[in-house]
Amino acid sequence: MKERRISMNMNRLVKLCVVDDIRSVVDMITKKIPWQDHGIEIVGSATSGEEGLSVIRESLPDIILTDIRMPKMDGLEMTRSILEVLPNSKVIILSAYTDFEYAQKAIQYGALDYVKKPFSVDQIVKAVVKAKEVWEQENLSRTHVLGLQQKIKESMPALRQEYLSLLVHHQTSEAELARLSDFLDLNELTPPFAVMTIQIDQFTDKYGEVPVKELELARFSLQNIVEETISFYTTAVVFREAFNRYICILNMASDDPLVEIADHCCANIARHTKFTISIGIGQIVSVVQELPKSYQQSLSALSYHFYTGGNGAFSYNADSPELPVEWIYTEDSENEFLFAFRSGNLDKCVEWAMGIFNEMGKASVLPEPGVVERLLQGLVLRMLRVLMEKFPRANMTDFESKVHEIRGESGADLREYREWFVQLCDIGCRMINQERASESQKIIYRSVEYIKSNLHLDLTLEHCAKQANLSWGYYSNLFKKVTGTAFQQFVTIAKIERAKSMLIEDYQVQEIAQQLGYEHRRYFSEVFKKQTGLTPTEFKDMSLGKSSKS
Repeated sequence: MKERRISMNMNRLVKLCVVDDIRSVVDMITKKIPWQDHGIEIVGSATSGEEGLSVIRESLPDIILTDIRMPKMDGLEMTRSILEVLPNSKVIILSAYTDFEYAQKAIQYGALDYVKKPFSVDQIVKAVVKAKEVWEQENLSRTHVLGLQQKIKESMPALRQEYLSLLVHHQTSEAELARLSDFLDLNELTPPFAVMTIQIDQFTDKYGEVPVKELELARFSLQNIVEETISFYTTAVVFREAFNRYICILNMASDDPLVEIADHCCANIARHTKFTISIGIGQIVSVVQELPKSYQQSLSALSYHFYTGGNGAFSYNADSPELPVEWIYTEDSENEFLFAFRSGNLDKCVEWAMGIFNEMGKASVLPEPGVVERLLQGLVLRMLRVLMEKFPRANMTDFESKVHEIRGESGADLREYREWFVQLCDIGCRMINQERASESQKIIYRSVEYIKSNLHLDLTLEHCAKQANLSWGYYSNLFKKVTGTAFQQFVTIAKIERAKSMLIEDYQVQEIAQQLGYEHRRYFSEVFKKQTGLTPTEFKDMSLGKSSKS
């Protein structure tokens, strides 16, 4: 088809018009060069800009060769006018060296190229032939796009599409099919039949931002490739069921295996388009009334792309054993996971999840995908319940948003489910650990207030840990983690700061030592000097502005 289109374009000579205010230049270009040898014909010439524009409007050339400077209308103004009338034409400017910047401006306005004066015949031929190649390539692209658009308009009428959809969703009779076959061009539909359902893989994620026009052309190409591939084996009708899904009703009078046909469809789509597809294959049925049965089987088979991520075909197997839910994971295993999740143990949660998903992916008999999806979504709801026991609804936004990401997705595969589930584990465990850290901080902050309010006591680590209802070892580590200071050092600093205030308020050293829980004044003074570098008396004198006696 492509070669035929190219030859059709090549049979039509490209039209050239020459405009220059010097007649000898016009004659040399139009009469002394064998343009037809290059697939070009002269359709007009002129010696002024105004005359040239009139000739161009009448002859509609594909390439215009024009001087940059002419009386009444120069090449710059002429370039603008030409491209308004013939936006697909190619303009070549003839310019002297002194007009170089002027020619560059013409290029900015849309001219394709320029040739400096004085020029040779070879330079003119080279520039025009180059413009011809550009014009032909662009014209071929336009022709190709217009051809595809026309095919889209002429493709399957809406009534035919609707009736084919009814055939696979509702039972009909042989008589009804025969009555409508001629009218809807369905004569290729003869029993026995088989239904294949084709789905574009990850359509929304990969192609959601593609412009509608481009996407429509791509989908049309996809349908054509499927139809041509199947035509090598048998007759079939291919129609769209949804934006990313197609249905094929095949005549299976031949012995060609359906899986081989489907595999070739997958391979050709992957080779010739940006898409990959998944195909579900229903069993062969002998009468038109059983088309809905084959269609439902194809949908069931299609669901198994859940395990592969796409670009493959699955056949319906009526003898496939139904695996018990416990095959995927037991109730005890689920409880083990929920305990790890409730504890905020992300590593354990991910280890559990990866084990389950890996086991499903490599199984010799695959669980029915719908069962797996429902099971995982049920587990996620139980994770949600764990979090709701700990947090108000307002704090659940991130987790709930992630839950709805996959629940709104009908085509998620095993890999996407695994990533989604691990992300949910991460969000939930992070929430639990942050809450635990926050609660730990509250315990230590309360303990700090207790210490500051009871500096008169003998504040030992064991005593304060008991007040917080924690073991002294855990309390010691937690205290340093939250405050950044070891417990005993914190108590000492707090007492010394209180002592400084009391000294400034003119308390006696003996009295301060007693109120801060020190049995001996001398020991208190030693601790004070160790922390401040001054004795209590020296600190008091310095703070009150008194000079120490040597």
